[in-house]
Amino acid sequence: MTEAVSSAWTQLRHDLRRSLPGFYELEPNGPLVMDLGKEGWLLEVRPEGKVVCQYGVAMEDVMALMSDGTPEDLGTDEVAKQAKYFLQPAVNKYRALLLQSGFVEETETTDEFVAVTFSRTVDLQNRQKLEDLLRWCCREIGRAS
Repeated sequence: MTEAVSSAWTQLRHDLRRSLPGFYELEPNGPLVMDLGKEGWLLEVRPEGKVVCQYGVAMEDVMALMSDGTPEDLGTDEVAKQAKYFLQPAVNKYRALLLQSGFVEETETTDEFVAVTFSRTVDLQNRQKLEDLLRWCCREIGRAS
């Protein structure tokens, strides 16, 4: 990140945290994150100009559900498949709305978690439009919680 972009991102993060106090940071100068209610959806604003709505589950939690308390040697692929199945009811609830609003759906799988993400490129320089989108996400996804 260049110094000018870093300075602009630092200012934007400060402004967004003031106007939308639910935002927090997981790492210095990293994305801003907000919990969208009890269902477990997350909202992120990333420094590269993306807004992401995400719903995920920890692989460890899926393994615990699958093994029912007994230690089993479960393959990562099998656990990831079950995690995706587990995520579908919550994702289906908002999929059409997010896709119609210009978001693109992807699935992210790591050793730690599986998440369905809906991302949309935004102009970080247009703060009003960015805040409108963030408030819309809070209203549409956060309201059901």
